[in-house]
Amino acid sequence: MFQSVLPFLRAAELDDPVVCYQGALVADPVTGEFLRHIPIPLAAADEALDAVIEAGFHINAYVDDELYVAAATPEAHAYADLNQVEMHVVGDLREWLHDPPTKLVAVGDPDALTELENVLKPRFAGRLFVSKSLPHFLEFAHPDVNKGSGLTFLADRLGFEPDQTVACGDGENDRELLDWAGFGVAVANAHEEILARADLVVPDVEHEGVAVLLETFLDSRQ
Repeated sequence: MFQSVLPFLRAAELDDPVVCYQGALVADPVTGEFLRHIPIPLAAADEALDAVIEAGFHINAYVDDELYVAAATPEAHAYADLNQVEMHVVGDLREWLHDPPTKLVAVGDPDALTELENVLKPRFAGRLFVSKSLPHFLEFAHPDVNKGSGLTFLADRLGFEPDQTVACGDGENDRELLDWAGFGVAVANAHEEILARADLVVPDVEHEGVAVLLETFLDSRQ
């Protein structure tokens, strides 16, 4: 979410546009302007809500960079607490949702979500982007949305090329990101498909592998 990224951008004193929501949203952190926003068509969102809820999973909906849930369940708290954002409880999301959401996220047991992903990916092929971000988050976005397309938009706007780009990833939703970048990096505990795509593997998240990469790069330029 854009609002959850802002504190980190301010702490790092960064003012370049930021890619959020799997690439569905690119925003200017200075003005708050949405430079790119590709939400899920409402009909597809309604169908995805039906499928996830009928399968027995909690689901989050994101509209105008706010988090909406049917009830304050443990799963809702798991996302809101992780991302340090407020959740808005609105009751039945299928009755409440009247605007195309930026993203939907099913939250639950990793193995059960994998089974759901295997069912819904072919069902929504060409109509929704469906991928896990973390093992317990299954995400739904517009079919033209992924981190690679978000980065393409940013590259065109700022004027850089894939061969000037290093991308770091860990989850299966980082496939397109590493495919686009000229040099792909995976952390050691990354999804197997990300490890297979990587030009370099750095230490896992517990050992701050991405920080080690950035510090090594900056040290090499001194």
